[in-house]
Amino acid sequence: MHHKQKKKGSIATRLRSYIQAFFFGLIALIAVNHSLAEKGEGIPFLSNASLHALCPFGGVVTIYQYATTGNFIQKVHESSFVLMVIAFLTAILFGPAFCGWICPLGTVQEWFSKIGKKLFKKRYNNMMPARLDRVLRYLRYLVLAWVLTMTAVSGQLIFADYDPYFALFNFWSSEVAVGGLIVLAVTLLLSLVIERPWCKYACPYGAVLGISNLFRIFKIKREPSTCINCSLCSKQCPMNIEVENKTSIRDHQCISCLECTSEASCPVADTVSLKAGR
Repeated sequence: MHHKQKKKGSIATRLRSYIQAFFFGLIALIAVNHSLAEKGEGIPFLSNASLHALCPFGGVVTIYQYATTGNFIQKVHESSFVLMVIAFLTAILFGPAFCGWICPLGTVQEWFSKIGKKLFKKRYNNMMPARLDRVLRYLRYLVLAWVLTMTAVSGQLIFADYDPYFALFNFWSSEVAVGGLIVLAVTLLLSLVIERPWCKYACPYGAVLGISNLFRIFKIKREPSTCINCSLCSKQCPMNIEVENKTSIRDHQCISCLECTSEASCPVADTVSLKAGR
């Protein structure tokens, strides 16, 4: 039986696209407005906060200093701490939904992936040797350890000099370090051959949220009794998770995008879905 590769126009897919576009536009407007506000030309109805105040990972890197001194690391705002708590609570419920639905850098990588898919067809996202890919998947935990250690030791926001997210929304500003621009350029270029390369191999915040897949309340589950082994769920997963071989997705790389579910890709109703409990 022939099945379509993807259910175009599915509610889950469209809703995620709209939410991604909304948050990308919002962050872009706030970033531009911050630059304008510094010149006394800000947009009245928008916050003139910097991206440091809107980044939940800022809350993570300042935990040590806040716990030991009661102060935030320079450039990190209280709002980042609040956003971190919200993201963590959401992750306990739904896993790394921030990565799959909100993160603007993840969204841009997906937009670049559409170009890559047209260029490389079926080879897209399948060029990395499997053995190397499995090793590189844990690189982001080393990045996380480095960022937390260096930040705790120096008391400075070390990661800002290499952060592609900050570079993406400040590439016109003198605040951006060359290192951040280089990492952003490499990320976007790799996105033409690998889906979400930064998310898979280097994102320290993705590493933190990825752990929630082990204990999240609402999990993505596959019902073996109704599965027809068409492999569409695995093919549509941007993180290359073999959904077809699992009954419950607990992989630390899952971003809760729901692209594998019956609402988006699986041709059999209620076979791959988001459910609570065991």
